[in-house]
Amino acid sequence: MSQVNFNVLSDNRHFARNYKGLARLRYWLGIYMGFAKAWLRLWKTLRKKECYYGPFKGEFGHFLAHNLPFIAYLHSRGVKIHYCGMQLHEPFLVNENGQPLVASYHGLRDFFAEVPPKLNKAVPPADVQQEINAFHKKATASGLPFWNIDDEYYYWFIHRSWLLKGHHLHYPDLSKVYRTTTEKSCVLFPRSKGAASSLNNGEAWDYDELAELLSPYFDKVYVTGHPSQTIAVRERGNIVLRISADNRNVLETCANASLIVTQHSGAVYLADYVPAQVLIIYKGGTQIGSLVNTLRFRGKRAAAKPFHYAYSTPEIITFVKNQFA
Repeated sequence: MSQVNFNVLSDNRHFARNYKGLARLRYWLGIYMGFAKAWLRLWKTLRKKECYYGPFKGEFGHFLAHNLPFIAYLHSRGVKIHYCGMQLHEPFLVNENGQPLVASYHGLRDFFAEVPPKLNKAVPPADVQQEINAFHKKATASGLPFWNIDDEYYYWFIHRSWLLKGHHLHYPDLSKVYRTTTEKSCVLFPRSKGAASSLNNGEAWDYDELAELLSPYFDKVYVTGHPSQTIAVRERGNIVLRISADNRNVLETCANASLIVTQHSGAVYLADYVPAQVLIIYKGGTQIGSLVNTLRFRGKRAAAKPFHYAYSTPEIITFVKNQFA
């Protein structure tokens, strides 16, 4: 991919185009004040060595890109974190020794079969919202720094971009915890979430066919993902289904793999936590929607460990032959 000015194409600059004159000035003043408050909250967090963080109730990619690396950073600085988020993400919240990153875990049940994730602003079922309200009340009353990512303005316009302004991100190599074998394997994420075709994700693939085409080049082709967001593929030969709501299975599968194959989705950020290469497959042209943002939020890691791309079945097979045959 050619050199891109990520700052110019940031979300904040994109939304600033909606304002003119004094309204535009107020918009940017709000952004810079939000950044200043985040820096102050970080200072207090590192000083007190304890904080509340959450609730996270959103998309897999948002968890991996905007939440897990900051939580891991705070843990690395000795901060005691009281976390509220999806229980299904708990396997990710460990350091390279397998020790928990958070001191307390206010877990939210998996409701994605009822309400699909959207950024971090899904409206959860009533029982889950009650858990969120209880956490919010406890965090507010604690007097400790509270990273309230349920505040939609803060999360979207401040938190995500502010994380890129400093060096407060840490990416543990989770293969040190979850690797179990040295087999040459491939992981396929057959995405079902969302429309049949979109600018961000492209058109749908025949995943049965794709798994079959990949299978000669690997000891195993594992098909994985969350049950509510994954197309089931027929299991046969060395094609193995690992579709599971238990992310320990997903992590183990990816930690063992040589290659992860996925549409442009949250799964691409797994590249920051396991050694596997990532091949983004996109059908319907070559202009992948929001790819610039995906790369921007990977920061320097985008250059250090670049994604690979394929826009047709022949291109997928050519890449796999060149890399793994």
